[in-house]
Amino acid sequence: MILRHGTKRRGLWGRAAIGCMMLMVAVLPAGPSRAATEQAPRLTYHHMWTDDRGVSHLATCPLTQFVLKSMSPPAGPQWQDRQPDGRATVLMTVQPPHWDGAWHEDPKVQWIVPLRGRWFVQAMDGTRVEMGPGDVLLGEDQNTRPLSTGPMRGRKGHLGGNVGDGAVDLMVVQMDIAPTVGQPCHFR
Repeated sequence: MILRHGTKRRGLWGRAAIGCMMLMVAVLPAGPSRAATEQAPRLTYHHMWTDDRGVSHLATCPLTQFVLKSMSPPAGPQWQDRQPDGRATVLMTVQPPHWDGAWHEDPKVQWIVPLRGRWFVQAMDGTRVEMGPGDVLLGEDQNTRPLSTGPMRGRKGHLGGNVGDGAVDLMVVQMDIAPTVGQPCHFR
């Protein structure tokens, strides 16, 4: 719609536009955004990895390669730590109450993100971690070999199960990449 100078409509729309601009000036922060003045975040993930003897371990690893940028302009900037590109499958799983995963290897290199409930994983070296919403696990315990002695004799991979009486909802992102051996925390 074209408005001509001197009409009532222009005055109404003009006042509305000026009011909106004044509101934007009052609401928007002056100077750089808060995110631009903050230091890059440092997040962690748990990594289930295999050593060169075929034993699985758990490590807590930092994510440190964050860059502040927009994911889709004109959206505002956010801290991003982009992992290697590649083909992946996303699964939403619900482990029923009292689920017992028994000893097994991860079927693929996979990120596991708990959405609801608590669950645990235990490595062949005896390390155990419990996770809930906000935690992340990189499962990469392929290439394990059954132990010949000790309390984990005959076991390989990891043990997993629910903590408590409820179901556990997980998002699993299985990546089409080869597993590494002897490289804990290789995702940064």
